[in-house]
This record gives sequence, structure tokens and C-alpha cells, in this order.
Amino acid sequence: MIIFSDKKEQNARDVAEVFRNSGIIRPYEEVERIQRMIDNTDIIITAWDDDKMVGVARAITDYSYSCYLSDLAVDQRYQNHGIGKELVQRVHTKIGDECSLILLAAPTAVDYYPKLGFEKADKAFLMTRKK
Repeated sequence: MIIFSDKKEQNARDVAEVFRNSGIIRPYEEVERIQRMIDNTDIIITAWDDDKMVGVARAITDYSYSCYLSDLAVDQRYQNHGIGKELVQRVHTKIGDECSLILLAAPTAVDYYPKLGFEKADKAFLMTRKK
């Protein structure tokens, strides 16, 4: 049985392992950087199978108007079981009806997000990070 948690105190190594096992492109080998990502987030929801983290959603929000879902990752061995959908739903519930939920999809996930109720936007702009 998968258990979900919204405790902000998470181990960066657990999050890094989910990133590595999910196929998402994140600097999973930079544990200190992952810790900064956790420390500076507003919402983090994790999914657990016993004592193993198998999914994570991380978001930055003002709780009033907008929320950026910066990470959604599920260990590949646990994908297609509704964990990602539940993580997104829990973020959406936390931010409430006044907030828009915004994300940038990885090319491999473009077809996934409409299934969760996201609408495709064509007016986004991006300044990419240099590292």
C-alpha cells in the first residue's frame, strides 16, 4: 500500500533516488543541490512503499494566484499505478481553487498531463539555467 506524506523534512538522498529511478532529468548526483531544492520549496508531497520513497511532487506557490509544479517524479517500477495522479491531486488540493497549477512538461510526458486535467498552453517563455 502506498502512503503519501506532505512533511517538508525529506532526505535529499531519497528524493535524488526517486529522480534517478524515474527517468526525469534532474541533478540527482548533486545531493547538496537537491537539499537546497527541498529547503526552498513551498510544497513537497512524497509517496512511500514501506520505507522506500517511490514518488515526489515539489511545488512553489503564493497560495493565492499561481503555483509552479517544479517536479513530478515516480520511480519507473511504480509508474502507471496512479501515484503521479495522486501526487498532483494532493498539490492541487493544497493550493485551492484560487490558484492556477503551472508546469513545464518533459518531452516524454507531454501526453500525460492532459489526462490529469491540464490544458496545453502556447504562450510560455523560458530562460534556461546554465547548469
